[in-house]
Amino acid sequence: MTPDEVRKQLIGKFREVSGDRLEKIGLAVMALEKNPGDAGAADEIARELHTLKGEARMLGLPSVGSVAHSAEDLLRTLREGKTPLAKASDLLLRACDAISVLVDDTSLGTNPEAPQAKEVIGQITSVIGGAPPAEPTPPPPAAEPQTARPKSKPTKPGARPPSRPTAVARPPSKGDGRSESGDARPPSNRERESPGQRSSDKLQGERTADRSIRVAVDSLDQLGSLAGDLLVEGERSTLRVRELAALVQRFNRVSDKLVALAERVVHNSPDHVRELALHEGDMHLLRDDAFRFLRRNSDGLNAMRNALDQLADRVAEARLVPCSTVFGALPRGVRDLAKQQGKDVTFEIFNGDVGVDRGLLGEVRDALVHAVRNSVDHGIETPDERARAGKPRAGRIELRLRADGGMLAVDVDDDGAGIDPRRVRQAAVEKGLIARSAALALSDRDALELIFTPGFSTKTDITETSGRGVGMDVVKRKVEALGGSVSVTSQVGKGTRVSLRMPQSLALMKVLLVRLGDDVYGLPASDVESVGRIDPSDRLEVSGISAVRYRGRTVSLVALGPLLSLNGGPRHDRPQAVFVRHAEDRAALVVDGFVGEREVAVKPCGGDFLRGAKFIAGAAALEDGRIAVLLHLPDIMADVRRTSRPVQATTPARRLKVLLVDDSPIARATEAALVRALGHQVEEAVDGEEGYAKATAGNFDIILTDIQMPRLDGIALCRRLRAELSTQKTPVVVMSSLAAPEDKRRGLDAGADAYLVKGELSVEAVAQVIERLTG
Repeated sequence: MTPDEVRKQLIGKFREVSGDRLEKIGLAVMALEKNPGDAGAADEIARELHTLKGEARMLGLPSVGSVAHSAEDLLRTLREGKTPLAKASDLLLRACDAISVLVDDTSLGTNPEAPQAKEVIGQITSVIGGAPPAEPTPPPPAAEPQTARPKSKPTKPGARPPSRPTAVARPPSKGDGRSESGDARPPSNRERESPGQRSSDKLQGERTADRSIRVAVDSLDQLGSLAGDLLVEGERSTLRVRELAALVQRFNRVSDKLVALAERVVHNSPDHVRELALHEGDMHLLRDDAFRFLRRNSDGLNAMRNALDQLADRVAEARLVPCSTVFGALPRGVRDLAKQQGKDVTFEIFNGDVGVDRGLLGEVRDALVHAVRNSVDHGIETPDERARAGKPRAGRIELRLRADGGMLAVDVDDDGAGIDPRRVRQAAVEKGLIARSAALALSDRDALELIFTPGFSTKTDITETSGRGVGMDVVKRKVEALGGSVSVTSQVGKGTRVSLRMPQSLALMKVLLVRLGDDVYGLPASDVESVGRIDPSDRLEVSGISAVRYRGRTVSLVALGPLLSLNGGPRHDRPQAVFVRHAEDRAALVVDGFVGEREVAVKPCGGDFLRGAKFIAGAAALEDGRIAVLLHLPDIMADVRRTSRPVQATTPARRLKVLLVDDSPIARATEAALVRALGHQVEEAVDGEEGYAKATAGNFDIILTDIQMPRLDGIALCRRLRAELSTQKTPVVVMSSLAAPEDKRRGLDAGADAYLVKGELSVEAVAQVIERLTG
């Protein structure tokens, strides 16, 4: 390898570790702002700057070394009390920004006259008043970081335990921020250590570093995929063992019958009896050997499956990195934004060591940045406003994380002004996102959901930070794209909580497999509350919407087959259903049967016919060779919410007279409730003959009819209505459980103006058809 190649490789490594060093410096600066007497934080800054300077100069990056050296001079004057803390912290953070730019662009880093370096060095020089540059004393060797140190576990300044907050950001206080002089400064923990203790710490650090290596993410992805495939193969082996056990049982029964038959045939011949005894003994030995083989094979298979489960778990754990790795910019961002807006904000992170899949880091980071910035910008008040409200002048934002059954739960809490539902409704109406009548019909909880609407903002002025209506919309879109959920709760004057829930890993997922017809579909097990059958006594109609009583509350009842356009729905009085919960929404999804719970390897959908399809999140191979389609629950629940809110239907421009023709009393009552929820008058007919008589005798604005009816079906009714002069121009809508394309074609060919599938009926769908046909 040539010297240039070696240097290029080392610069790549330096780029990786310098990001960690700059993050640690930033966190230590903000810890120093909170506690000016924190000698440990100052020592941390000094060590990292000195190491960064030495590595940069060794690699021929003079501009990086010069900025780091100037930052060291600034830190020295700060510790001597010659530079105010507020000014020094700003310049130290600017130096970190400049170094980050110089490291990313090698051409700048190698240029001693790089403008980014000259600018920040000039600012530092003007502040420290031409103080003589002095090389700070190098830190002890033990502080030198190992290049093999895992990037995913950066050391936090202050070395707090994981259960305590991992980062704090707060604007500088109003005081001068001076620390004690260098002579009076209390010795740091490092200075109080003996040489023997430092050597021991160094040896321990080397051992820890030796146990860690960097692994390419692509390799982990491939291992994860292989682990998932092996899990499927383990299930297939179990299936084969069951088949083998069934064969041995059949062999056992057949052998018993053969022995019994032979005893009856040859009992009079001594020679035959002896021969029979020999064959019977061989048969018993063969059967015993078969059972022993089956038992050993089963034991081996169980051991292999346990090993495969552990392999899958370890690979999944290897892909998990602490969530703290995505929070490096959050404390600094909160500090800068609060300072820009004249606010005083304390930001704390709890349980930052919770793991998340490396492949999700980018999405998690983007969602959290928007959520936290929204809390600073919209939630926290200015110090004077908080004082008038009887609150502490400093606002508080907390980021709390926890693992919850394979899901990552994140709460962003602030003690700010809260969200006023009335103001949200007004802003949504003013921006044209919702009609005023619909806004007034929303509950407070539904009104809060409007903040996730694209284009929504309560700010009237567009600034660099807010006003464009893309903040919370981004949070919801990114989290739900991962199969997660977002919810918001707020109390006016007391604060807001934004809760995010997303998978910790997308490589392996526990799913509940359900059957729709002959096909298998998967629902995330973490969102399944229970399964069971729907008793007719528990079913009810709420404003024309099917619902069921479940654990003391009423939840929407949705047939999953018609929702996915697979079939016409259940054919039993007590259908099987999956009770799911997504954020604050619940529903009972009716299915044809259950296959069981599995941990599957999630694969992207192959082929253009599934990729990007609604309600589809991926696919997984099963042990019997079938492919399970994994459903995207956020899309399903969004559709359920949309079809389960008849109260949001706007008042019609005029009240129509509607004729409803259906022989099923239950279907007729449901359909009539849907139409009445829109404010229209409904007259009913029990079959086609009665419907034809009423249609020709009355003056109806629109006719809704079923197809399969006695005496006169819907197709014949349409033809007769079109042949009658008085009803030729009356709009006719066919509503049937028949969803096949040929059935729809028959209805439209007979003269119907629209065709609705009963399993897909909703207030919105009926309203759209009626409005389109009647104007």
